[in-house]
Amino acid sequence: MPTVEFVTVDVFTAERFTGNPLAVITDARGLSTEQMQEIATEFGYSESTFVLPPEDPANSAHVRIFTPTLEVPFAGHPNVGTAYVLGQKESLFGKSIGDSLRFEEKAGLVEVQLKREDGKVTAASIRAPRSLEIGETVAAELVARCVEVETENVCTDRHEPVFASVGLGFVLAELDGLDALGRALPDLAAFREAVARHPGDGLGFSVFLYVRDPSRPDHIRARMFAPLDDVPEDPATGSASGALGAYLVANMPEADIRTSLTIEQGVEMGRRSIIELDVTKQHGKVTDVRISGRSVFVMRGSVEC
Repeated sequence: MPTVEFVTVDVFTAERFTGNPLAVITDARGLSTEQMQEIATEFGYSESTFVLPPEDPANSAHVRIFTPTLEVPFAGHPNVGTAYVLGQKESLFGKSIGDSLRFEEKAGLVEVQLKREDGKVTAASIRAPRSLEIGETVAAELVARCVEVETENVCTDRHEPVFASVGLGFVLAELDGLDALGRALPDLAAFREAVARHPGDGLGFSVFLYVRDPSRPDHIRARMFAPLDDVPEDPATGSASGALGAYLVANMPEADIRTSLTIEQGVEMGRRSIIELDVTKQHGKVTDVRISGRSVFVMRGSVEC
């Protein structure tokens, strides 16, 4: 029976058994889409990635990303973790690996910069493949029921809960404090009602909750729930963090600004993650979103197909 090799890494952390787990099939040639989905479902992580030769030889690889239930066009921690894994190799599909990689994905081309310490890759930074896209707003009452908090816990003075994306869409909702954030739990029935009312792009209904630290405006605590995708809670969501950073910067009064934000996620799950963002706005429009983080190896093995 043919086999494929895999590694798992914890992403957005330098400490094993924290951060967000990721499975990477480093050479997925010969696997069908159905087999990729079955393997991702078996791992049960929020995402698993499958690395294939690029369609354009000028790029580094074609990367497909699967949740336990479906393929997604883009996600943050899979790109950061996959780049970290591939960065340990000397070559990829016959080409030597430098400090810059380019991944072909459904959402577009993802540019990656590897970060080294003492000659070893320890982290990666990715550029979001799409410009900020802002969708419809969602009633605070509906979001509150989805995550089992009171409607008054959902802040609407700065913005209503809203769909936003830099490659994958999420509902962004600000809460009024860490107490409400800590009490949040996904209600499956409410999520089903929400996706029926807001079908969006057909990729489900995922809620990214966040709380700003008034003493440190560049530091944000967050949680992400996607129970309709078999991810009751995600310990680190780079794509949602990128969307949030872009959305917040887009609403700043400055027409031109480059700023850095830190998103801390997974604390309530015991899997603390640190996501670093660099967002640039020029002439009133967000032009660049970069998502960075460290990773660490956990397991290696093979899957029989």
